[in-house]
Amino acid sequence: MRLLPATILALVLGVTSASANQVSFDGSWKNQKFSLFSTNRYAQQGDTLGVSSDGTVSLLYSAVPRSLWSSGTASWRWQVSQSVPATDLTRKGGDDRNLALYFVFLPEDQARQLRGSSVARLLNNKDVRVLVYVWGGGHARGAMLPSPYLGVRGKTVVLRPSGTGQAGERVELSRDYARAFGGEPTALVGLAISGDSDDTDSSIRAQLANLRLN
Repeated sequence: MRLLPATILALVLGVTSASANQVSFDGSWKNQKFSLFSTNRYAQQGDTLGVSSDGTVSLLYSAVPRSLWSSGTASWRWQVSQSVPATDLTRKGGDDRNLALYFVFLPEDQARQLRGSSVARLLNNKDVRVLVYVWGGGHARGAMLPSPYLGVRGKTVVLRPSGTGQAGERVELSRDYARAFGGEPTALVGLAISGDSDDTDSSIRAQLANLRLN
């Protein structure tokens, strides 16, 4: 089959766009521990992240490139082969979940000033806003819950209740931001992923793959 130059260009641009929007687990993500003796194990392998948690909790963080700060949607695939029990995700100290994917937003002037900051510093900023999409808990899909740790700065969005399986997700960040906080999203400056099994002293075996921002 003979392709016209315009068709070739469109195909090339399509591949480039998909590649540019792909979030890579390339070893650069940083592990934020919440306890000296408690940390999950993460396997960063290109477009796939493996998460193992045995009565532990920690969070893996990466900054978002400036070119993707205005992303309005996100998509990914995830699977859980070993699950924590159902919990109350609004209860501090009792909110174990299999996987949580954090989208961290800041006003653009602060985003520029705080580039390179740790996730702990960002999450404690009074102007930060965080959407946390979760596989876990005993809540219905689509429930938007107050965060027991972030207060007005964060909301938990339940995508899958506790249990095993695999699924693909596509979320509208702009819509969920407006629902959670009102108004238009600020700059998407960071992503974080966690597994949390310390409160129930249980275990998680899970993967997240093909994470893309658009």
